[in-house]
Amino acid sequence: MKNNNLNIAIFSPTQNPYSETFIQAHKNNLKGNVYYYYGNINNIQLEGHRDLISNFKRKTLKLISLLLKKGTKYFHKKKVETSLKDNKIDVILVEYANHARNLLPLLKDTKIPFVVHFHGLDASKYQLIERQDIYKEVFNYAKCIIVVSKVMKQMILELGCPKKKLVYNVYGPKPEFEKVLATHTKKQFIAIGRFTDKKAPYYTILAFKKVLNKYPDAKLLIAGEGELFNTCKNLIKHLELEKNIKLLGVIKPEEYRMYLSESRAFVQHSIRAEDGDMEGTPLAVLEASAAGLPVVSTLHAGIPDVIINAQTGLLCNEHDVDAMAENMISLLSDMDLAVKMGNAGKKNIKENFSLERHIFELQNILENAIQ
Repeated sequence: MKNNNLNIAIFSPTQNPYSETFIQAHKNNLKGNVYYYYGNINNIQLEGHRDLISNFKRKTLKLISLLLKKGTKYFHKKKVETSLKDNKIDVILVEYANHARNLLPLLKDTKIPFVVHFHGLDASKYQLIERQDIYKEVFNYAKCIIVVSKVMKQMILELGCPKKKLVYNVYGPKPEFEKVLATHTKKQFIAIGRFTDKKAPYYTILAFKKVLNKYPDAKLLIAGEGELFNTCKNLIKHLELEKNIKLLGVIKPEEYRMYLSESRAFVQHSIRAEDGDMEGTPLAVLEASAAGLPVVSTLHAGIPDVIINAQTGLLCNEHDVDAMAENMISLLSDMDLAVKMGNAGKKNIKENFSLERHIFELQNILENAIQ
């Protein structure tokens, strides 16, 4: 089957979260006809369509459900099945394994081959993986299971996934980030991401406070929003760092690339959260490295897979604020080191972790699932 004739259904829990650009990359770059279904099992919608099926078919299904004395779950499930049939879907890509688990009755009944893509919390959050057999049926019925870090790969194997079904395929940054010309001119660090426990923005702030003891004119820019935003805002105020730290809120990709072009390094203190939540491989880390910035981060999840410690960035242990501060100071003290690491990082990402490579592998996985 030719790529352009492939009908692909992507199932995702939500429509367009700003932080999940990796899912948007799948939707926009896979070859063929892509149908984007979003929402939970009882409220699935198809992007670009007012309803999943025609009004006539909806009324017919409603009547059948009443005659068979079936509940609303049956009706909603049949609506999605009919939509998949109408759109002649060849293969399904499910974003997040916990979403695949919730959709499993639907996925099994359609008999359409499906691939499951793990991203982070679905492989690590204690509430999701506390039962060893949590994904047993998903592993059994899925044609392929995709993971985005080597740590995640081991975790999924331990959850019982057959090794032959498991594929490691890291995300890739958009080509626009490879075109960024990093100057490293400002004594400025840039961070971007959700203000959530696993990204621990408060640790980045505390590390930067120590940096200011040596470089009082340094700046830290943090973009994004989330449940810890006000906590971090209050922490900055309490530490009297308003002149040195700026919270940017949600910014556009072109703004992010502009900040990357002038900053000394990218920073992110990722940790495993108390509830077990972990990163997969943070796309922002890949984007920053592709732009030519050294990455100051932690030995967490897939970060060491894409950032070579002491060559393309500086990594420390989780929760080690002092070590992170020292790594930031090292790059402020030696611009040549920042340039050298940034250039090495750009080369590393281009050669090993491009978006083109990621999509090519994903396309092959979906096509092989049909066969």
